[in-house]
Amino acid sequence: MAQAAPQVTDVAVDPEPGGGDVARPAERPEEAHVAREMHGALAVLTMQSRPHNFLGPDLIAGVLSAVDRSVADGARAIVLRSGLRNFCAGADVGIFDSADRGEAPDVDLVDVLRVFDELPVPIVAAVHGVCVGGGFELALACDLIVAAQSAKIGCVEATIGMNPLMGAMQRITDRAGSARAKEMALLARRYDPATLERWNVINRVVPDDSLEGVALTLGQELAHGPTVAHASTKAVISYAAGHGPRATDAVMAELQKDIWTSNDLKVGLRSLAQNGPGAARFEGR
Repeated sequence: MAQAAPQVTDVAVDPEPGGGDVARPAERPEEAHVAREMHGALAVLTMQSRPHNFLGPDLIAGVLSAVDRSVADGARAIVLRSGLRNFCAGADVGIFDSADRGEAPDVDLVDVLRVFDELPVPIVAAVHGVCVGGGFELALACDLIVAAQSAKIGCVEATIGMNPLMGAMQRITDRAGSARAKEMALLARRYDPATLERWNVINRVVPDDSLEGVALTLGQELAHGPTVAHASTKAVISYAAGHGPRATDAVMAELQKDIWTSNDLKVGLRSLAQNGPGAARFEGR
């Protein structure tokens, strides 16, 4: 699928020598941490919080702000990537200052999970370089994860005496089972993407030089899909993950009701009758 040229750009990006991109100065404070471009109905969010996108209040706020503005601008899918050498090399250790008082951080670390899960459009994480700790959890909050072959991914929190705080353990359990979740959290190792793809923790591994193209192509495919149905799909699967199949059966009709009044369904059925399967051009409403 051809990639649309950017139509809305909050922050331009320039190549960074040696790998990745770096954004030019931003006008909004949050743009110093996350650049945003609209490629038609696809929003591309580029984390650029130097040196390694350490996940702290500023980067979290930047991601959430960029997501909100993308949806407001009509995005029907989002790609989350990094413009630096690493996707995200873990948490900003400053958020753990509360440990001196024997208290958990006062930052709402699961807010990203709630926002991403409830977002009515799909999010694709494009992972390269180091993706560990909170960075891995940020990727796990996305709907699909595509990783470059050379990426190093893992839950490393045990190396500093804690365990994942942003939902990695339960999400790995859901994707790969409790044995793999325990292995990853207890041993705190970095894994190659091929292993995690085999374990069903991530969706796809691609050559390093193909990551951007594959992620944008997937994003465009999702952005041109039946947006109302995609929102329902996310809701049904999230409910099933938390409640199980039988409980989901009982609420499925409610979670699917918006499909029946969507224009996309009318377009899809009309296209099926006239042109056969797979030819519909959805408008996302």
